[in-house]
Amino acid sequence: MEAQVSDLPPSTEPFASEKLAEKPKITVIDYDEIHFQETEIKEVAEAFAFKQKPTVTWINIDGLHQADVLEKIGSCYGIHSLVLEDILTDQRPKIEDYDDYIFIVLKMLYYDENGDNELGDSKLDMDQVSIILGPNFIISFKEKEVDVFNSLRERLRTAKGRIRKQGPDYLAYSMIDSIVDHYFVIMEKLGERFEDLEDAVVANPEPGILPTIYNLKRDMLFLRKSVWPLREAISKMQRTDSPLVSESTKFYLRDVYDHTIQVIENIETFRDMSASLLETYLSSLSNKLNEVIKVLTVISTIFIPLTFLAGLYGMNFRFMPELESPFGYPAVLILMFLVVAVMLGYFRKKEWF
Repeated sequence: MEAQVSDLPPSTEPFASEKLAEKPKITVIDYDEIHFQETEIKEVAEAFAFKQKPTVTWINIDGLHQADVLEKIGSCYGIHSLVLEDILTDQRPKIEDYDDYIFIVLKMLYYDENGDNELGDSKLDMDQVSIILGPNFIISFKEKEVDVFNSLRERLRTAKGRIRKQGPDYLAYSMIDSIVDHYFVIMEKLGERFEDLEDAVVANPEPGILPTIYNLKRDMLFLRKSVWPLREAISKMQRTDSPLVSESTKFYLRDVYDHTIQVIENIETFRDMSASLLETYLSSLSNKLNEVIKVLTVISTIFIPLTFLAGLYGMNFRFMPELESPFGYPAVLILMFLVVAVMLGYFRKKEWF
């Protein structure tokens, strides 16, 4: 089945032409239980020689900037044009069975440490990973070179575990498992951000904290949108009747499904925490404002009788006996100090400050 990328809708053309001059990075890993070969190629056509080999071939393409690369892959491996369109466009996590191959879309999440915003928070970013699982091959597509498959590649190089003894379906499971396991790293970093924010909100709820809380809430929505559909996708792959997925691999997919549920539960917990964090922040601000108002109220209350006394003896009537007394002025001052002392003692007894 020959696919033409030129048939893709206009919405995909700008994406493919923005960085047309940039060459995608193409790596090929070919292996079986005994042999292993890893190469970086310049032209995708060089990877087609592995198609007829009985070994497992993993073709990874970083950078979807040149449509002719997809067109050549689609022509060689019989990839449907709709699948090529989905690779170029943003999709929700899903798994589609095309009989000859299985198309998998995942969201790889990571923190961009160089993308700190004005608040000093690392930016949570995402890259779409598209995987085509065939009888003896895996083709993966990513826009960015950042990935979580380094440990997986190391296992292939050193033949650790059973990965070199299994087929491409086990490699696809391992890729899904690597992405899902990295979600826990994201969860750990989010937990640290929540702890720091909780301390800041309780100790010193400054106005600058509010945008950080809203950024966290936005990250929660971003995570939920990226992870929730994955549960359904893995469940579908686990129940598939396709001969491309063996029963032994389905057993491992169950474990990935459990991990996905755990990640979703953590996301829901963090969403509740972000809502309560906002409430705590508003409550702390309100308490801080109440403390300021209480201090001002106490000061105003103390000065009310003092103002009365000063106003009373400032009327300058002619027949006020205290005005002629040599002890009138110090007597009024002593009276004022007594009033202040009595009121402060009363406020302290009531624990108003």
